[in-house]
Amino acid sequence: MKEVFKKLSEINVNDKTDKKGKFTYLSWSFAWSELKKISPTATAKVYHDENTNMPYFASKMGVIVKVGVTVDGLEHINYLPVMDFKNKSKSVDTVDMMDINKAIQRCTTKAIALHGLGLYIYAGEDLPEVDIEDLLRSCKDLKELQTVYTKFTPLEKTATLKLKDELKVTLK
Repeated sequence: MKEVFKKLSEINVNDKTDKKGKFTYLSWSFAWSELKKISPTATAKVYHDENTNMPYFASKMGVIVKVGVTVDGLEHINYLPVMDFKNKSKSVDTVDMMDINKAIQRCTTKAIALHGLGLYIYAGEDLPEVDIEDLLRSCKDLKELQTVYTKFTPLEKTATLKLKDELKVTLK
């Protein structure tokens, strides 16, 4: 077990990732391919709701998928909410099967990461989110504001443009 984790965790996956907003995503097909090279007998299991036989679990809180990846008899299970393009969980009435499919693939990748591959990508993902508006309003002067602003992703920069008049500054 330790050898598989060591081998997988030593693989640099940086050139196989995509960035969407502030999140980094590893291609599920690359993750699966690399896992199977190290452990050809690895398997993945998508869990289904016993009551509906659907590959997701729904409640008034939202929809979540559950995937397990087994390597050499050790299964790591991961859960992932079905999310919109802002990474906010979707309600039951707004989810379609494409959303479920995407969540399953992302959840599979995260379950593979628990075995070592690309685990470093998720470091710090559970840190609290910073409210961009509060962060900008807390800046003491224009110089600090511009320094903070340059660290935003293009999507975050677009979202902050609405604050421009309120802040009485020009953001570049």
